[in-house]
Amino acid sequence: QVQLVEYGGGLVQTGGSLRLSCAASGSIFSINIMGWYRQVPGDQRELVARISLGGSTNYADSVKGRFTISRDNANNTVYLEMNSLKPEDTAVYYCNADLTLTSGGPTFRYWGRGTQVTVSS
Repeated sequence: QVQLVEYGGGLVQTGGSLRLSCAASGSIFSINIMGWYRQVPGDQRELVARISLGGSTNYADSVKGRFTISRDNANNTVYLEMNSLKPEDTAVYYCNADLTLTSGGPTFRYWGRGTQVTVSS
């Protein structure tokens, strides 16, 4: 059974910082892409940032220069450092992982349950 658990959400003032982390556990062979998405009520879930096994990154335009994604491959953990936070960053943040359970096996996408980030003005 694979689980992704997020940590680090909370309430912060405009201009503040938060660091999210997400640990994947279970019978995992390899994790290719790890990423962070966010969602506000009534809207679709949107990509915030993602990082490949080799360290290549992609960011949403709205967070470039403010957020940094990183990962610890040895511990199947992904991080999101969020600086200069704005009220529009308020959302539930979800981590996900595209992984394989066996060598040469299919890729599956798993999601965490989400962590609330609230930025007060």
